[in-house]
Amino acid sequence: MLTWLPSYQLVTLKKDALAGITVGTMLIPQGMAYALLAGLPPIVGLYASLVPLIIYPFFGTSRQLSVGPVAMDSLLVASGVGMLAAQGTDDYLWLAILLALMVGVIQFLMGVFKLGFLVNFLSQPVINGFTSAAAIIIGLSQVKHLFSVDFPGSQQVHLVLYRLGSQLENMHLLTLGIGVVCIFLLLFLKKKRPSWPGALLVVILSTIGVWYFNLSEMGVKVVGDVPEGLPAFGLPTFDLAIMYDMIPIAFTIALISFMEAIAVAKKFAAKEGYTVNPNQELIALGLSNTGAGMFGGYPIAGSFSRTAVNAHAGAQSPMASMFNALTIGLTLIVLTPLFYYMPKAVLAAIVIVAILGLIDIKEPRRLYRLRQKDFCTLIFAFFITLFLGARMGVLLSAIASGVLIIYRISYPNIAILGRKPGTNTFRNLKKDKHLVKIPKLIMFRIDASLYYANTGFLKDKIQETIANYQDTKYLLIDGTSINEVDTTALGALFEISDELKSDGIELYFTGLKESVRLIFQKSGFTNHLGETHFFDRKEDFMEEFEKEKQTEFELQER
Repeated sequence: MLTWLPSYQLVTLKKDALAGITVGTMLIPQGMAYALLAGLPPIVGLYASLVPLIIYPFFGTSRQLSVGPVAMDSLLVASGVGMLAAQGTDDYLWLAILLALMVGVIQFLMGVFKLGFLVNFLSQPVINGFTSAAAIIIGLSQVKHLFSVDFPGSQQVHLVLYRLGSQLENMHLLTLGIGVVCIFLLLFLKKKRPSWPGALLVVILSTIGVWYFNLSEMGVKVVGDVPEGLPAFGLPTFDLAIMYDMIPIAFTIALISFMEAIAVAKKFAAKEGYTVNPNQELIALGLSNTGAGMFGGYPIAGSFSRTAVNAHAGAQSPMASMFNALTIGLTLIVLTPLFYYMPKAVLAAIVIVAILGLIDIKEPRRLYRLRQKDFCTLIFAFFITLFLGARMGVLLSAIASGVLIIYRISYPNIAILGRKPGTNTFRNLKKDKHLVKIPKLIMFRIDASLYYANTGFLKDKIQETIANYQDTKYLLIDGTSINEVDTTALGALFEISDELKSDGIELYFTGLKESVRLIFQKSGFTNHLGETHFFDRKEDFMEEFEKEKQTEFELQER
């Protein structure tokens, strides 16, 4: 806050106030809807909205980010806590609050120890596949509220569809009609009047309709009594055994919520011309989640939709979040009795419309055209999440990302270079049919650093290439892309040089970075190979090579 508050101006205050009130009116129905999605009472969504909105401006670096309940985290809460307690019980609420504290502590510690890079293990194809599948699961989880039928929840799409199908004969047509009308009205307002608080308008109209026509007595399920007043401070009971069981879901939510927040924060920071600090964002989110847990809320994150509305409404600083919190606070103090006749179907409609934008159809097509390995990763993450649930989807998708990283390190691109006739230009032989290979010389370019994971592949590639070009007398490795060499790779290079020497082949290097040359010198590899076997440029090597060829030719002539 100290970076922007000293220069804060009245004209900025007006813009922030308008944006904050706009997003606040949007968050009231969204927060309640997402709490219902998490299996919690709707009021918990407002509790989870209030305190984080006050804490984040003190520590966050984004000027537009709107924190609070989001669909993805709500789904993960339902997935993780639902394995330990039944929805609607006191134990379930206690565990959700405890989970918020655990997520907050994990994020705070990650920020302090600068571990924000861990989110990079979830590659973009994995995120897209997981998000699209999770959106479908979220949407289906709300269908029971639209149909007003009751069946055990699940994170597995086939089980949800089966259970829904078995209950179709019991659906309540009036409730379904209200839900469908709300969905169409939300979509219409989103397209034709995007600046309007569509969710709030739909909530008001449907609530008045249910109250005026007494629809609750005709079987339409309503929210009912909502507690008045601000949330009270309190800590949940700490049970180490339960906390140990919740560590996997807490880490999952910590990473996912940070990923959501930093992605949207960076997007709007780039538009506005400023930067965000990922590790500071972790600290801010951690403290916000901790605050949510201390005041009866559940885990929160940065919202894509509300942040977009916040920016569009003219938010200039985090002060907008304060006005957002003020709107929520006044609602909790004054307006909660008006929520009694709010139909649960409208909350389901809000969730369904909100998650439609998470289903990305264009990205799989783009990846299929550009890079099929990434396309397969996306499809894997999508179906794993769809049929095994969000929790297993995140875990297995992250493992898949890690396996892909290891695969790419273990099997780097190695190009055999050829020369463009009449020049000193060298390129990949496979990419240009006009290039020619220089007799007796193999020129390698390794497009990766050398680690223990890829030294075996390098040795095999060298042996395979030498077998294909049996006239080889010189092997040149272009090291311009080698940034690091670990000790295992150094040992392998000693072995490679000795094997080549025994076969009558001389090993040379060109284009090595200073840091790599220093490692070679300290390890003794430079002396082992000989100082004359290292060149700054390929052109320098070629001059020596041409001289050597000319000398050899003259000796043969004599």
